[in-house]
Amino acid sequence: MSQTPAEPRLSATVLIIRDGEEVPQVLMVKRHYQIDFAAGALVFPGGKANEEDSDPAWDAFTDGDFGPVQQDARIAAVREAFEESGLLLARHSSQRGPGATLVGPAVSERLAPHRGPVDRREESFLELMRDNDLVLALDSLIHFGHWITPDMMPKRFDTHFYIAPAPADQIAAHDGRETTDAVWLGAQEALDMELAEQATIIFPTRMNLVKLARATSVADAASRFGSEEVVSVLPKAGKDESGQPCLFIPEEAGYGQTIELLSRVNV
Repeated sequence: MSQTPAEPRLSATVLIIRDGEEVPQVLMVKRHYQIDFAAGALVFPGGKANEEDSDPAWDAFTDGDFGPVQQDARIAAVREAFEESGLLLARHSSQRGPGATLVGPAVSERLAPHRGPVDRREESFLELMRDNDLVLALDSLIHFGHWITPDMMPKRFDTHFYIAPAPADQIAAHDGRETTDAVWLGAQEALDMELAEQATIIFPTRMNLVKLARATSVADAASRFGSEEVVSVLPKAGKDESGQPCLFIPEEAGYGQTIELLSRVNV
């Protein structure tokens, strides 16, 4: 008798990128080995949305109007980036608007002691922004991908991926609780590390690295992906031509592959 699939939880992930010497670099964090999902894997900062992310009071403390789901997911992405890496995609309320400069290292360092309390829900991220006259730069995020965990999984996530330029001069640092390292890597460099068995990278992360690897700079990534349609990906279980169990994803999603062997899927 078939079971009803678990309802996926709204989640968000952000690929924070900066220009490297030859190719763009993306911030990746290593998941703590005791975490129950993707333990030990290299991932982009991100996680589940919480109830405060959908608080209507955020309207006064965010730049950009994206509707209920996108607004909530973007707030979650910025919050998770702050919690897991210390990078804060925000502006002073007196300098808000499209293209306005993000806060510098003095602000992110001053607010760094609040990362843990916000993560543990001991403090409100909304109140932290309000008390410091800041607004979240939601308009700096470009919708990059949308992945939904397969139906057969006991824990499911409805995850929106974004790319965003790194705030100038802010220093990324892991949180020591959910993440144990924070590194800047070229997309192909990260993929090569997995092939050499120097890193664990889960399927959706790998596919979004493949996609990011097409960009030649931060400006190229913004132009290229800002004009592309995001196609939702809900991998479907099946078997390939040789009978091996695999997952199928839609070709129109633009990842350059449509089949992934289950033996390669790290969860």
